[in-house]
Amino acid sequence: MSRKPIVALVGRPNVGKSTLFNRLVGERLAVTHEIPGTTRDRLHGESFWNGVTFQVVDTGGIEVYQPRGSRDESPLAEGSRDFVKEIIEQALIAIADADAIILLVDAQTGVTAADEAIAEILRRSAKPVLVAANKIDDKAHEAEAFDFYALGLNVIGISAIHGLGVGDLLDALVQAFGSLPPEPGDDEADDHLKIAIVGRPNAGKSTLLNKLIGEDRAIVSDVAGTTRDAIDTEISYFAEKVTLIDTAGIRRRGRIEAGVERYSVIRAMKAIERADVALLVIDANLGVTEQDEHIAGFVIEAYKSLVIVVNKWDAVVKDAFTMSAFTDNIRDRLHFVRYAPIIYISALGGQRIHQVLEAAYRVWEARFLRMPTSDVNRLLREAVERHPPHAKGTKRLKFLYASQVRTDPPLILFHVNDPTQVHFTYKRYLENQFRAAYEFEGTPIRMSFRARESRRMPAVEQPGGE
Repeated sequence: MSRKPIVALVGRPNVGKSTLFNRLVGERLAVTHEIPGTTRDRLHGESFWNGVTFQVVDTGGIEVYQPRGSRDESPLAEGSRDFVKEIIEQALIAIADADAIILLVDAQTGVTAADEAIAEILRRSAKPVLVAANKIDDKAHEAEAFDFYALGLNVIGISAIHGLGVGDLLDALVQAFGSLPPEPGDDEADDHLKIAIVGRPNAGKSTLLNKLIGEDRAIVSDVAGTTRDAIDTEISYFAEKVTLIDTAGIRRRGRIEAGVERYSVIRAMKAIERADVALLVIDANLGVTEQDEHIAGFVIEAYKSLVIVVNKWDAVVKDAFTMSAFTDNIRDRLHFVRYAPIIYISALGGQRIHQVLEAAYRVWEARFLRMPTSDVNRLLREAVERHPPHAKGTKRLKFLYASQVRTDPPLILFHVNDPTQVHFTYKRYLENQFRAAYEFEGTPIRMSFRARESRRMPAVEQPGGE
């Protein structure tokens, strides 16, 4: 697979999914609490094990209804639908969208009706499924995992909070990745432009898609969250094939509800991974929101190019300064993607629609821009002369030489005396110098710093150096 596999953590509330998620991604990104249902949104993170990098998605608990007095009675039952229907719906969506699934269960509670219902659905799928029997906090509780073999799936006892058995779980997971079939569109020889249309619900993504393809291919509704699937549509742009990927809207944190929408974010993530360029559609009536920042962050983490599309601009009351002020606000809120072009459109009215594909094609071409090695070293030398890196203690960072080693996206390799001396602010400074000289519009620049013995070649001269 050319993209990173996606692993979904599923299960009842309060079985420890968020704790396992935090351990797998190495950060406390998910809020953990003893109250069932604490995780209200989907959080994603990247994990690495045995040479394999993959995405982990914390889905939040499957909130089910249980008859009063049952062994799995949930405090979240009020107002929910029949639990069997709800379990089947959510389990099927998880199966369809994730590459592998970890069903987390509470070993101390034992097998519940909800666990059995989820497992029954998972057994019928062709996806790799592992049962993680959590809360095996010491050897005295190891035997409690054995009961879950009744689910008919591979069971591994773990303690997410202490890390016991997590290595065994990851070994089995990585082994399962080897049996995954190739994803449609993973053909590396297929080098045409692929565009993912992403954004919050009801921002106008489907309307934009319909305008770009010239027909009502996607259902358009003013009810947020209408689009559930990632839909691929091929069009021709100046005789070149372009694939448009419409995605489900992503709600802001705290607003992703149980059910179908809870799993739709996985589809948006997969769409971004498959794309070259992402169109981030922003509702002009709302401005930049925290969720817009979150989506833009994921686009950059995936090293995809970005175009910011401000939709519904016709609905905004404007004067001579409105667009300039709006642009300043976007640059301030999305300061980490200042290089992304901004387009103001009305998808419904068709205003400036032609600029969308023009910008997408422009930033896609920037992904393949290659700088001559002589220019890279000249720009590096001039940048260091203007602003030498600060010394840490008695040791000073020295640049030996640099070159662009790949494209799509551009990757610059710096040979230095000590990579640990490179501060992230200096990385950003160097990036800005290269952007000022070359038009890497809308495209991230990757930079790698490698240690090399300074005696092998002279360092780039620096003011105040030896």
